[in-house]
Amino acid sequence: MHALFEEAGKFLAGRILSETDASAQVELDTGKRVKVKAAHILIRFDKPAPAELMAQAQSQAAGIELDLAWEFAPEEEFGFAELARDYFSENATLVQQAGMLLALYDAPHYFRRAGKGRFRKASAEILQQALAAIEKKKLVLAQIDEWAAQLGRGECPAPVREQLYRILFRPDKNAPEYKAVVEASRATHLAPLDLLQRAGAIDSAYEFHWKRFLFDNFPKGTGFPALAAPQPPQELPLADVQAYSIDDSQTTEIDDALSVQGLGSGTVTLGVHIAAPGLAIVPGTPLDQLGRNRLSTVYMPGYKITMLPDEVVQVYTLDEGRANPAVSLYVQINEETLDFIGSETRLERVPVQVNFRHDKLDHIVTEEWLADPTLQVEGTPELLQQKRSEFSFLHRLAKHLKAQREVVRGKPETFNRPDYNFRLLNGSGGEPTGHEQVQITTRRRGAPLDLIVAEAAIVANSTWGNLLAEHGVPGIYRSQASLAPGVKVRMGTKALPHAGIGVKSYAWATSPLRRYVDLVNQWQIIACVRHGRAAALAAPFKPKDADLFAIISSFDTAYSAYNGYQAGMERFWTLKYLEQNGITEIEASVIKEGPGGSFLVRAESLPLVLPVLGAQGLPRGARILVRLGEIDEITLDVNGTLIERLDSPETAAADAAAANAAEEAAEDEEEAVAGPIAIAVDVNEAESATPPAAP
Repeated sequence: MHALFEEAGKFLAGRILSETDASAQVELDTGKRVKVKAAHILIRFDKPAPAELMAQAQSQAAGIELDLAWEFAPEEEFGFAELARDYFSENATLVQQAGMLLALYDAPHYFRRAGKGRFRKASAEILQQALAAIEKKKLVLAQIDEWAAQLGRGECPAPVREQLYRILFRPDKNAPEYKAVVEASRATHLAPLDLLQRAGAIDSAYEFHWKRFLFDNFPKGTGFPALAAPQPPQELPLADVQAYSIDDSQTTEIDDALSVQGLGSGTVTLGVHIAAPGLAIVPGTPLDQLGRNRLSTVYMPGYKITMLPDEVVQVYTLDEGRANPAVSLYVQINEETLDFIGSETRLERVPVQVNFRHDKLDHIVTEEWLADPTLQVEGTPELLQQKRSEFSFLHRLAKHLKAQREVVRGKPETFNRPDYNFRLLNGSGGEPTGHEQVQITTRRRGAPLDLIVAEAAIVANSTWGNLLAEHGVPGIYRSQASLAPGVKVRMGTKALPHAGIGVKSYAWATSPLRRYVDLVNQWQIIACVRHGRAAALAAPFKPKDADLFAIISSFDTAYSAYNGYQAGMERFWTLKYLEQNGITEIEASVIKEGPGGSFLVRAESLPLVLPVLGAQGLPRGARILVRLGEIDEITLDVNGTLIERLDSPETAAADAAAANAAEEAAEDEEEAVAGPIAIAVDVNEAESATPPAAP
């Protein structure tokens, strides 16, 4: 005796070895023996053999017209054998009954299962909806096949192009566009990104990187809603200073300015004046929400996306010829010893006499020019000449402050590599297209004007960080527990030491037009100035405020993404520079061993890190000549091969020892921008089931 039974949603047939009222021992054709509950046995038969019955039943099921079977089925619950007799004849054969069982089981849109071998027909309305869904699915599958075929031929269907960034980076894996890319990739044995490039889905590498960044960070675009900027308060006292800012020529958000008073008197007052949007922008208002959504200005070569609308920035920026509201820190300094005597923070309007641009003055304001008042440089602006003694004092003070911080740090700060400036030529002035001619120039780190501005900012940020802590007002701090390897800078609400800078505490507060955390800290500082010891009650953010922690988390994420994009675009334009200038060989120095037997090297005259083959055995710091390989502007990748070594082992050892500390601090950030792009398309995963459309 044989039995056809249901087991875990499948129909099996085998020989009955033994049987009780409750169950039977059945042997399958494979030799496996299973225990089957009596209720699960649907058909008992002597002939044909189990395997033959199943084969004939499947063939029979394929020929059953489901529409006709549905018409024959009674309204009440029924068994498969009953319907077989109604559909075929009163004497329906064993094969016909088994075929009907399989057909009913595989047609849930026509028949609902009501128990083992029992069914109930679907209503006419539900059946029509289900059939429509099945037809829709067939059309979708046909569309997927058509799109996959087009991609395989090197053509890109419009829907795939429109969904390109969603497909690659945040896909709905049941979407037909995604499935078409997966199917075409499998069929052509091409990686999805290569497939889409070949099909013309990516118009240009620059556009690819730009739109990918917007997709991830600005899905609603970079435009601003129409919002009126609240006017700054005019009742503030007018400061008796003539301040000046120091920025590059591209800066439009001028956050900070400096002033010096009392030279020659023995006590000099340094003024650090910070634009004060916090005096007008109120937390929780739509304008505040704009800043909180963006969190920072995004910088890239030739373009930027500002945190606040330009018309708002222009109200608060410290433009020359105006007296705009500012949060001012005045520090009294012993002119001879440069010791700090005291400090005071004021809310006031600060007249800005001039906006100096360091890219136009660096060749004039050198250490020699600052140290020797008789040294004259042709083309020195009159206002710069008037401020010469002030700049000399500021530079002397900056060097003194830096030296003091280095004592706390336990080792000196090093500037072994230059800063690189990117300028895009022959552009439209708007968003770059990627076809502009790029100019890359170098600027020595720690140049006098840089040092002056940096040290003044550190004084303000550390002083105000301490001020918040003394008043019990929470702020957003940057801290670093030590300079030990792997100890990173963290953001938090506690005034903790910053070992990397060498200060007791450090709160970003000097760029409120460009960074949202600085604006938050400015609100808190304003509360301290206005309310003194009662500031903790009046400040917008209270101790342990969940909003502060949310801002820190959001800022960390956004700032990291923005910096990553800036680094990526600088690498893009560096690769463009190589192409535009026909550069095929570069001089570089070895950093460390890289993947796949390569070594990572740093170009000596460009901001470029790349893997090089053939450099095995060369020590860190060894200078080499590298032949460049093919450039991939999508992955921002370029490889090199060693041509020859350019230095002696003794020179390399000395250079390596001098560069180690600075290199280790910068490597991770720079190397992360190169290499394969991580996409979310997985051609190896099992095909995800597309659920039927909802009825």
